[in-house]
Amino acid sequence: MHEAVEIKSTVFSCTVCYKLYPILMNNQELAKKTESIFVSQCWHRGYASPVQVLLDLGYLSKKDYESWRKGNVPYLEKVCQTNLSKLSFIMKQIRSCAVKYHCRPSFTVYHRKGKKLCFSKTGDPGIEKNYATHYVNMDLKKKDETEETDG
Repeated sequence: MHEAVEIKSTVFSCTVCYKLYPILMNNQELAKKTESIFVSQCWHRGYASPVQVLLDLGYLSKKDYESWRKGNVPYLEKVCQTNLSKLSFIMKQIRSCAVKYHCRPSFTVYHRKGKKLCFSKTGDPGIEKNYATHYVNMDLKKKDETEETDG
């Protein structure tokens, strides 16, 4: 089934509602949760990545991610615990958050033993690029701290 995921953030305050069953979220709820996770990643690490968003949402297990990284799974989407339509929606939300929070895209190559890892079954360059793009925002944490001290 799905792993328990609990994310706390100033953007999305309801951490209990969908922590066990993320698949039950409608698109509006999923958009809020995705944004919350995106902001949290930027705040804690200075960047957000689609793969980590999928892990944090519970659509990708750590075990399945590691199997993919080791080359035991042909493409990442194969082990994501949702359909392609939902994955596409999540990816659009991530790009939307990147624009909203003025993040800089940074292409990252995922590889194993010199071979590039695939994210999608088709290997479509656009889809592959979307999964491999991290969004950098080192200022998000500073903005959060400034807002807290000004208020």
